[in-house]
Amino acid sequence: MSKLPLVEGVLKYVNENNVSLSMPGHKGGKGFLCTSDSEKFFSNIIKADLTEVDGLDNLHNPEGIIKEALAKLSGFYKSKKSYFLVNGSTSGNLAMIFSCFNEGDKIIVERNCHRSIFNGIILRKLKPVYIRNEIIKKYNAPISIDVEHFLCLIKENKDAKGIILTYPNYYGICTDLQLIIKEARKYNMKVLVDSAHGTHFGICKDIPESALTLGADMVVMSSHKTLPSFTQTAFLHIGKDSAVNIEKVDFYVSAFLSTSPSYMLMCSMDYGRYFLEEHGKKAYEDLIKMANKYRSLINKLNWVHVLEEKDIINEVSSKSKYPIIDLSRFVINVDGGLSAHKLNNYLRKNKIQAEMSDSSNVILIFSPFNYEEDFKALYDALVNCSKDELQEQAVVIREIYIPEAKLLPFEASESKQGKLNIDKALGKICALAVVPYPPGVPILNPGEIIDYTCLNMIKYYLENGVTILGIDNNKITVIES
Repeated sequence: MSKLPLVEGVLKYVNENNVSLSMPGHKGGKGFLCTSDSEKFFSNIIKADLTEVDGLDNLHNPEGIIKEALAKLSGFYKSKKSYFLVNGSTSGNLAMIFSCFNEGDKIIVERNCHRSIFNGIILRKLKPVYIRNEIIKKYNAPISIDVEHFLCLIKENKDAKGIILTYPNYYGICTDLQLIIKEARKYNMKVLVDSAHGTHFGICKDIPESALTLGADMVVMSSHKTLPSFTQTAFLHIGKDSAVNIEKVDFYVSAFLSTSPSYMLMCSMDYGRYFLEEHGKKAYEDLIKMANKYRSLINKLNWVHVLEEKDIINEVSSKSKYPIIDLSRFVINVDGGLSAHKLNNYLRKNKIQAEMSDSSNVILIFSPFNYEEDFKALYDALVNCSKDELQEQAVVIREIYIPEAKLLPFEASESKQGKLNIDKALGKICALAVVPYPPGVPILNPGEIIDYTCLNMIKYYLENGVTILGIDNNKITVIES
């Protein structure tokens, strides 16, 4: 038995996977070795493992170097105020929900949000109204919200206090956020955006616009996903023209953060902002040029296809010019009868680490620290891949369905609960979210009635071997009557 199982396990993984096409954005430390400033920080990283001692600033009451770093962060993103988050985007999502809404408020929320958003809705005791997400049937993947459904929904719920959206989603696909913000302003609704994957947005013309530039009230960004910044780091911004109460945001940010923030994490966030500000435009222009070169090469193969913007626009029902896609990541779609999960395993055996896979797609996240040899390694691996090893019928993602709600999510979470075999759950009230991965969109949220459609979807995914959070040994958690 190993004396240091975690240490040895991590080192084994690092040595076995040479090409990182997943988070974090520094790509195995390469992002900290590209400038003299970053090398100086990286060579002293262990010494920087400090907390709030005399001579340093205080994240919860910044007056010195942290205040100066935050001012630069706010200036770069053109926010009213910005924050360093050492507890990840999760803490930012919670902070913006608690800052903007009061108990009992109705909100409009995208069905395909991160679990921290749904947790915040429960903790703040909100009344959610869900926006449907669309599925690209051709590529068997969820895209962004159904814009036409949203336009109907907002007119039917003019009393909602705000809207919560994801921009972009895990596939790098963005909805028409500008249109949504314009509609929200008609009814004095706040727009909160989980832009965890959009820290680099707006840096050059080939990247989608930043949610802040488009006018969102509050925006959360995971700096570690695409920037040279350590895992667990994120930014929270208040929009320049937002009427959000800054004092409330200050309180809730502090409440959801550790009182012993790591200076290593904060320094990496400061450096991530510096790199993007000083070098980001050219770095991302070069990255997109390289990505487009290899997207074109890969798309000449006869069994895989890297999604392009036209692929998304051609498939959506909305007449909007959106959604658009972040071209700095690859969504590799495989032909019918082939498994993207098996392709992901094949890439891993070839020392290429992807971000994730679903039944039909492998998602790869690039950053400016993926050089041409990484793209070439991916291309060569695909060229040499035997399709015979990938044979498997894909699990088709079912249409997004929103069942009737009997209780509010917080009411369900506080009710007496029990587990029941899914065959006996018809008509019961769900107590714990049921979420298949993929597509990551809840079939059921707490408080919703388990009907025939929900049960059929659950059984379909289970029969096809899809992991479903909220289902344990064919049992579902329900409200006990």
